[in-house]
Amino acid sequence: MTEKQTILTAEGLEKLKAELNELRTVKRLENEERLHEAISHGDLSENSEYDAAKDEQARIEGRVQEIEQMKNKTMTPAQLAEILKDGLTDYKR
Repeated sequence: MTEKQTILTAEGLEKLKAELNELRTVKRLENEERLHEAISHGDLSENSEYDAAKDEQARIEGRVQEIEQMKNKTMTPAQLAEILKDGLTDYKR
């Protein structure tokens, strides 16, 4: 089965890269601090701050994976035009 390609402009790709960088360098660290703070409050079974931080951690990691997968399946409009110009019907990257 052929994988779907995501067509992004150079600007769109840069925005994705910036978001990925923000998630990896800022959001993960902020969330780690919230987790440590929540853990310091003790009993995790009744700790809503801990639950919220864990939920946020899952959202961050999910988005990181989503962007990484999207980046791996991305082509620019120029690449698509080249494929169409060459008449290729089954392009695999």
